[in-house]
Amino acid sequence: MAKKALIIGGGIGGTVSALELKKKGWDVLILEKSKRLGGGIRTSYVGGHPCTYGPRHFLTHDIKAFEYLNKYVPLRKCKEHIFWSYVEQDKEFYNYPIHYDDIPRMPEKDQILKEVSELDAKYRDNEYKLCVGSEESLDEVKDYKDFWLKSIGETLYKKFIEKYTKKMWRVEDERIIDDFTWSPKGVAIKSGPREGWDSALSAYPQALTGYDPIFEQAEKSIKILFNSTVEVEEKSLTVKIDGAEHTFDVIINSVPLDELFTSSDLPRLKFIGRTLEYIVLPVEYVLPENVYFCYYTGGERYTRVTEYKKFTQYNSKSTLISIEYPSDKGRYYPMPTEIDKNVYKEYAEKQHQHMFSIGRLGRYHYRYDIDDAIIQALEIVKDI
Repeated sequence: MAKKALIIGGGIGGTVSALELKKKGWDVLILEKSKRLGGGIRTSYVGGHPCTYGPRHFLTHDIKAFEYLNKYVPLRKCKEHIFWSYVEQDKEFYNYPIHYDDIPRMPEKDQILKEVSELDAKYRDNEYKLCVGSEESLDEVKDYKDFWLKSIGETLYKKFIEKYTKKMWRVEDERIIDDFTWSPKGVAIKSGPREGWDSALSAYPQALTGYDPIFEQAEKSIKILFNSTVEVEEKSLTVKIDGAEHTFDVIINSVPLDELFTSSDLPRLKFIGRTLEYIVLPVEYVLPENVYFCYYTGGERYTRVTEYKKFTQYNSKSTLISIEYPSDKGRYYPMPTEIDKNVYKEYAEKQHQHMFSIGRLGRYHYRYDIDDAIIQALEIVKDI
């Protein structure tokens, strides 16, 4: 008799897990609380324009993840893609990551260059990695604010980081953030190419259907329960699906653990949600060539504007943008704070030894993305 696997959540991590276990002869069941697989990266259409829920490009340093996804979803490399930031106080758009070549355009250029030069001299010759231009945090930094002050100085910090972080995470004091490397996008201050990820592999599906083919493959070959709920017993492989008990040999989970261990007296895991407003405009393009995103670092309520045609290459005389607001809608971004990570650890201890959680939601880790979920799924299936 084939061993039985339950996959909780039909996003990319759950789908890859299911497909790979199926290849190994397992009896696989995917449990998905919505009406289709794919979550936020399933293709939707607004005014004929294909889009995902937010800009979900494929970004990785791991060629294995790229090659795996490319078999199901042929990918177009888009190394040319650039981020811009709008700095309200300057009424100017600058490169992001912050670029050395933009500093001469800034009103406080002399003060900024002085601060950066002092940081460069202080950290270049001691035992720590140079923080300016590096995504490595110094061993001596105390908190998120301290990391950035030692990376770029106070003036650039106030321009680009302080207000954005507070509205992004909906906090009054950014020092509670203790993950320092989620926001530099590779480096704190960049020189040379302006592309956001010249040191990583950035890509997007070639077809207008986006990532859908991998989910459609799973829908054809694997048993799926849509619009269903599940409750997991602590240290057990017995679950309740829509109230009925079932037992499995392994469980692979990609949803928040507090949604499974519902009888726990632990506090709920904290997430930041997103509200997206989509707007179709009567022009072929809005953003300049190769600019895919604009981030807004000031007092605006929104954090980001995205132009989807830059990713999808959809041929149209109109264009689609989204405006993104941090909100209570959805559970998308785990809080990168020590207190919240510790709550997650307590939930993780409730898992049976043959229950594995993956991805941004399952492992409660903001910096995990599509590629991480794929690699984690492949590694778990390999080891089972």
